[in-house]
Amino acid sequence: MKNVLFLCTGNSARSVLGESLMNELGKGRFRAFSAGSQPTGKPNPFAIELLDGLGHDTSYIRSKSWDEFAGEDAPEMDYVITVCSSAAGETCPFWPGAPVSAHWGIPDPAGAGETDEENRQAFRVAFARMKARVDAFLALPLDQMDTAAQKAAMAKIGTETEGAA
Repeated sequence: MKNVLFLCTGNSARSVLGESLMNELGKGRFRAFSAGSQPTGKPNPFAIELLDGLGHDTSYIRSKSWDEFAGEDAPEMDYVITVCSSAAGETCPFWPGAPVSAHWGIPDPAGAGETDEENRQAFRVAFARMKARVDAFLALPLDQMDTAAQKAAMAKIGTETEGAA
C-alpha cells in the first residue's frame, strides 16, 4: 500500500477533501493523510458536512501539522501533493523516503461565499475538482512508471483537471 499526503496551509478544507477521496477511492492501494503548515485546529464544518452527506467516513479527519509526517515515527510517504498555492510556495519539511511531489492547486472554498449556500457550493466545486484529480491519479499505471514519469504525470493532472467542476 502506498501513502499519500495532501498539504495545505490550514488543513481544514482542500487537503481534507483530498485525504477523504483518496482513502475512499484508493482503498487497498493507497492510504491518505492530510496536514497543514499552519493548521486551523479543526476541519471546516462545510467540508465535514459535504463528506458526511456523500457517505464518507469522517471519524478520523482532523486538522494537524505537517510536522507529524516529518518525524522519525511518521509513516513514510510515497506521494506528497500540495493543494493550495501558499503551501506550494513554503519550504516543506524533509519527507523521509523522497516521495514524488506535485501541486494540484484548487481555489479555497472556505469563506468563498457570503451565505451558507454559497459556501456549500464552493465546497461542492472544490470536491468535484479534487475528485477529478484523484480519479486521474488512480488511473495512472504507477507500477510501470519511473519517478520522473510519475512526477510529470502528476503535474499534468494538476493542470489538465483545472477546469473540472
